[in-house]
Amino acid sequence: QVQLVESGGGLVQAGGSLRLSCAASGRTFGSYGVGWFRQAPGKERELVAAISSGGGTYYPTSVRGRFTISRDNAKSTVSLQMNSLKPEDTAVYYCAATTGGFGVLAGHYAYWGQGTQVTVSS
Repeated sequence: QVQLVESGGGLVQAGGSLRLSCAASGRTFGSYGVGWFRQAPGKERELVAAISSGGGTYYPTSVRGRFTISRDNAKSTVSLQMNSLKPEDTAVYYCAATTGGFGVLAGHYAYWGQGTQVTVSS
């Protein structure tokens, strides 16, 4: 089992950058796939980036080229670098982990952090 804690959210102007971090407990974190999701008010939770245990990554077209996910297994952390932020990126961002590779659906992930708010002003 793994516990996840996100940090790094905040308020930023459009065009700015933020870096989110997800710190995990557990000695086998390196074997987990990790995804970053976001949920805006009234909308479904959506994947914005995922990274497999082997380092393979996936991004939906909405953030591709702007967001970068990375992991440091020695430190049990996964980061999400977000550049060129837009007001529509405003949401609560969640880190999630799975033992089964990684997937695009929230239901694929068994472990979730508490979320961190990202607000992008226009």
